[in-house]
Amino acid sequence: MKLLFVCSQNRWRSLTAEKIFQGIDGHEVRSAGTEDHARIKISEGHLGWADVIFVMEKKHVRRIQDKFRDCVRGKKIICLNIADDYKYMDEDLIGLLESSVSEYLLEWSNKNEN
Repeated sequence: MKLLFVCSQNRWRSLTAEKIFQGIDGHEVRSAGTEDHARIKISEGHLGWADVIFVMEKKHVRRIQDKFRDCVRGKKIICLNIADDYKYMDEDLIGLLESSVSEYLLEWSNKNEN
């Protein structure tokens, strides 16, 4: 499955998620940011590539839907509700990401096995 993680700047939260989930259970992972000066700015290409889009905050869902409405029609966008309170690879951030994302990945892998 192709997972895209999105935050504002693509420096701390989404980049941490990309690092920790890359290659787990064969998932391909990328990350991007919604702001103009993000490290890697989200594009139609990212959204078209992704099977699932994980965003850190509700504002990221709104920004994606406002700018890329046609690209995300029918795509699964999941808001993790993780505030911009963490640095790159922060232990608490890793714990939040692992617990919140893992339940979705487990749910999907169980569906695919049945």
